[in-house]
Amino acid sequence: MKRQDAEYYGGLREKVLQRDGYACRVCGKAGRGKKSIMVHHRVPGKSVLSLMISLCLGCHSRVHKLAVIDEADAPELLRILWREQHPQGTEQYALDYSTALITHQTGSLFT
Repeated sequence: MKRQDAEYYGGLREKVLQRDGYACRVCGKAGRGKKSIMVHHRVPGKSVLSLMISLCLGCHSRVHKLAVIDEADAPELLRILWREQHPQGTEQYALDYSTALITHQTGSLFT
């Protein structure tokens, strides 16, 4: 793990984890295992202590893999991290289910 730390995290991985109390900064999930809490680069490839943050696997996945963030109750920090990774991304805060949007006639499904 030390080789990976030096190569990918500039030797700062353990310092980031210690600073953040071995817990996800978004949801608070804690973990001492090497793979339960990840260190996320806020600027890809830039290993600077102030630009790195501890995230659990779930929050890290949400930051990287969601194409559209549509969680109205998502923590603000998650939204900030997501915006950094997806500057051209789309955010959706609510769906409008009002009947005014329905333009077709309702009828029997078996006509």
